[in-house]
Amino acid sequence: MLHRSHRNEIVANAAVFDAGWVPADFRSRDAELNTMATALEPILDGEPASGLFLHGPSGTGKTSSSQYLLEKLDEHAGHLETATVNCWSNHSRYRVLRRIVEAVDGPRARTRDHAAAALQERLADLETPTVVVLDEADQLDEPDVLYTLYELPALHVVATANTKADVLLGLDERIQSRLRTFHDVHFAPYTAAELDVILQQRVDHGLQPDVIEAAQVRQIARAANGNARDAIAALDGAAQQAVEDGAERIRDTHVETAIETASRAVRSETLDRLNDHQHAIYEIVAATEPASPGAIYERYADRMADPRSRRTVRKYLRKLEQYDLLVASGHAQAREYRLGPDAPRPS
Repeated sequence: MLHRSHRNEIVANAAVFDAGWVPADFRSRDAELNTMATALEPILDGEPASGLFLHGPSGTGKTSSSQYLLEKLDEHAGHLETATVNCWSNHSRYRVLRRIVEAVDGPRARTRDHAAAALQERLADLETPTVVVLDEADQLDEPDVLYTLYELPALHVVATANTKADVLLGLDERIQSRLRTFHDVHFAPYTAAELDVILQQRVDHGLQPDVIEAAQVRQIARAANGNARDAIAALDGAAQQAVEDGAERIRDTHVETAIETASRAVRSETLDRLNDHQHAIYEIVAATEPASPGAIYERYADRMADPRSRRTVRKYLRKLEQYDLLVASGHAQAREYRLGPDAPRPS
């Protein structure tokens, strides 16, 4: 067992390496945050505001930026409510509505409204402006809940996703046209210099002084290919390696090992978050790769008691590809899927 005293020689605050930690002095995505703030600014004057679609690859700061914005709104707007819905774990219409009601009404909401219609009525009665972040909105089973929220006068929606198209997929044109009024904010992969700044904040807040060299931090930033999630996981991994080795500082070997394993660790965490249908698709690809979309769907439909449509399965395949769990080659009828290079094999 590791001695707590030795752990504290390297790590000052382990919470800094959690995915949900957002520094008070958030130094990345200034342009994107300014665009988001401008779009929501009318709320502060009691006026309607445009919804927001934050889209871009995984690990580009969409979730952190939206949470930072909510924190600032909470600080500076006394007549405002905020709510965040993680659509990985709240992917049905009912769960989305219930999560928002719980955010505005508090724990007592848990023993009250039990039907989606009743929850929607409660939200329709809201008078206080409420900014709702739907994180990973492309995980929604019923994406038309976006339109439901859009129609509620007190709610202002911020949706994050890898691509906007996957959120709108399958919605009728009338709903799509309304949701296209949302303001688009694109999050591109970070540069190595931007990741260096992000990592240095974790070093300053999460590690003891002088336990890692600036050059080692830059090495981690360069290796992450623009993905902050991978970079932070590698920094955390290097610190854990140092603790396990009983070292007084983070060595180059710790950094090198952490870089090699960080991507696999992040992919494993992502795999744990998949819903049952996505898990089934992933396992089918692992067992039959390379696998065509048609062959995947046939096996999937045989396996699941309540299979989703072919369109939804194609959406799931894109999502798994966006998270580097799968890689695709070829086009149209010749398209095939394999596990990504750092994707874990199902046990």
